[in-house]
Amino acid sequence: MSTPPEPTPTYPSPSTSTPEQTHTSTPTPEPAPRVLIADDQALVRTGFRLILTMRGIEVVGEAADGAEAVAAARELRPDVVLMDIRMPNMDGLEAARRVLGQNPDCRVLMLTTFDLDRYVYAALALGASGFLLKDVTPQHLAAAVRLVNTGDALLSPSITRRLVERFASGGHRPGRPPGHAPGHRPAPGLPAVHRDLAALTPRELEVLTLMGGGLSNAELARELTLSEATVKTHVARIFAKLALRDRAQAVVLAYETGLVSPGGPAA
Repeated sequence: MSTPPEPTPTYPSPSTSTPEQTHTSTPTPEPAPRVLIADDQALVRTGFRLILTMRGIEVVGEAADGAEAVAAARELRPDVVLMDIRMPNMDGLEAARRVLGQNPDCRVLMLTTFDLDRYVYAALALGASGFLLKDVTPQHLAAAVRLVNTGDALLSPSITRRLVERFASGGHRPGRPPGHAPGHRPAPGLPAVHRDLAALTPRELEVLTLMGGGLSNAELARELTLSEATVKTHVARIFAKLALRDRAQAVVLAYETGLVSPGGPAA
């Protein structure tokens, strides 16, 4: 009886995945955020809508004043609201407070003409995730919306430091921005973000202090001789213990509680 022929070996073709390729997965991109634009200037709304839409970001609605913004946010449940600070009928501060109250997962980016606007500080204390100047570039606008949608805060350390130093701890207490409706109850002074810091460990207190000085996670890691992953863990625990939304509120808290002093050495 003849011996059966040896089976012919087979080799993967160039299009066949190797074992190494089989275990390699492409990261799933973050879904595009759904955005609501609130501004009393129609040209601003139209321009921002065009910029975002061209970059694959869905604009689900527009509002011409704060009251419309609150109603639209309740109905449309956007991921991010671009909120002008100074609007008629209800200003952006009150609108932001109500939007965040009815949807804590929503992120609010304040729109302003001046980077040291005292109402921007109040908005950060309320829980806004950052602010944008109205002359922002198209690339920066889209990047900012995507960034805050991931749960991060949009902060320029140098501008934020100057902003908080100017308005923290009662230095300036505004009433209500111009343009609110007659008879609308004025808001109290700037909201202070007060928390009991006793819940923090000494290391977490040190991290919070350095965050208040404007340090990024990478800078914190270098300053404290820690890995960036360890720093992120400390930051997450600080947010959880103190019920902070993001880095913006952490910076405000560091000044309001005296961890960082206005005029202190820059980070």
